[in-house]
Parts: sequence; C-alpha cells; structure tokens
Amino acid sequence: MWDTAVVAFATLFATIGPLDVGVVFASLTGSMSSRERRATALRGVAIAAFILLAFAIFGKAMLDTFGISLAALRIGGGILLLLIAIDLVFARPSGASTTTSEELAEAVSRPDIATFPLATPLLAGPGAMGAVVLLMAERSGDLTEQAMVVGAIVAVLGVGLACMLLAGQILKLLGRTGVHVIARVMGVLLAGLAVQFMLDGLAQTQLFGRL
Repeated sequence: MWDTAVVAFATLFATIGPLDVGVVFASLTGSMSSRERRATALRGVAIAAFILLAFAIFGKAMLDTFGISLAALRIGGGILLLLIAIDLVFARPSGASTTTSEELAEAVSRPDIATFPLATPLLAGPGAMGAVVLLMAERSGDLTEQAMVVGAIVAVLGVGLACMLLAGQILKLLGRTGVHVIARVMGVLLAGLAVQFMLDGLAQTQLFGRL
C-alpha cells in the first residue's frame, strides 16, 4: 500500500518539478510584495489542486467515454513521462511541465499569474494531468490506493507551495546547479517508472507475451 504512495509521489514530484516552479515563480513575482506573492502562490496551488483532483476523479470516466483502454493509457502515458524524464536528465525545458518562451513573455505582462502560467501549465501541466489519470486508473477499484494517490497530489502541491514561498532561500542554498542535480536524479527515476508503465501496457495487450 505504501508503495503506491511512494510511486505516486515520486512520479508527480518529477513531473511537476516543485523546485523549478519555485525558481520560475520567483522570477515572475520579483516586483510583488511578500503578501502579494503569498496570495498568488496560494491561489495558484488551489486552482492546480482543483484541476488535478478533477482529473483524478473523472479521468477514468473520460477514458471510458473515448474508448481508451488502460493498456493504451499505460503505453501513451509512459511515452509522455519518458519524454519529460529525458528533458529532466538533460536539464531542458519541457512543454509538458513548463512554459514556453512565448508563454513566459505573456505571463510577465499579466497582472495576475495565479491561473496562467502558475496553476497551468507549471503545476497542473499536461504531464501531471496524464500522470494523475494513469496512476488512478491503474488502481481502479481500490479506494485505499486511490486515496494514497490523492494524498500524493496534495503532498507534492504542498511542496510546490513551500518552494514558491521560500524560492529565494532555496535558490541561495542550492544554486541553479543544485536544482538541476535534483532534477536529473528525479529524471532518472521517472524514466524507470515510464518504461515500467510501457512494459505493463505491452504485457496487457498480450502482443509480445508476458514482459
């Protein structure tokens, strides 16, 4: 049971990247007061939590509606997570979990960044949404394990909130190099999880026998 919580937390931590979110948040809110930064961070996390929990609750129903099998989701989700993992290992920005340069330029000129780009795509990006649906669908029918996944969502978003509020101190402590080292380690772990998702999906299709 606790394995589910660890896997879910590691997957979402690597996909969302709370440390990177904190660094981007600090760069976008440099002109704000501490009170405004705190309020913005809280709103962003609340909106992201609503989005991810909605995908957690209704994700399986969406799969059934569109006729997507769990095997297909495992393979497709595994590919998406593997691409994110590769970007993490090579310290490259990923469109699945970060903003593009055009989006970042637009965000700088916006009066309120809580919804965009903070809540989405920084916290609740395509990669995180896909990971949540995959994690919940794999534990369909087991409410205890699904509760563990929901708990992991809340925990990672809590870490993200802490990283945003303490972004300056974290960056001084770890530096850009330290942040990248942690991202690379999480990228390696995420790559292993992504490949396992794909192998499980292929095994479920029985195209290549039991993998």
